Amino acid sequence: MARRREPQKREIIPDPIYKNKLVTKFINSIMIQGKKSVAELIFYKALKQCEERINEDGLQAFKKAIQNVEPLIEVKSRRVGGATYQVPTEVRADRRTALAIRWIIGFARARSEKTMVKRLAGELLDAANGRGSSVKKKEDTHKMAEANKAFAHYRW
Repeated sequence: MARRREPQKREIIPDPIYKNKLVTKFINSIMIQGKKSVAELIFYKALKQCEERINEDGLQAFKKAIQNVEPLIEVKSRRVGGATYQVPTEVRADRRTALAIRWIIGFARARSEKTMVKRLAGELLDAANGRGSSVKKKEDTHKMAEANKAFAHYRW
């Protein structure tokens, strides 16, 4: 942890099509080696595929997917007297979204579809419907926190 001052948060510019900051964060997370135009292409095509599959607004499905994957509590390791305990803690709002974005993109990359557009569209639809690997990850995180509820008094 930094001992001096906390670094300033950078202002995020909304994306050009949906005028949404969450979309920009997602696109920036998809991006590899600074190729933002490729990341934008992947995201917008994936949203278009989602719209075609469910006959609903793609942005609403995207927001619902993020909301379904955001974890409320997680476990953090704490060392107390030589023993390490998994202590359940609440997740801050900004970290919650960051984790959801990271999980969705990570599990989309691990899927078996041919192109990244299809993988991302599939993972977003699964997450919006409350199933899929990223939602399972959230449930596993919650189960872990629930199982270690006895160590909640070590939180400080």
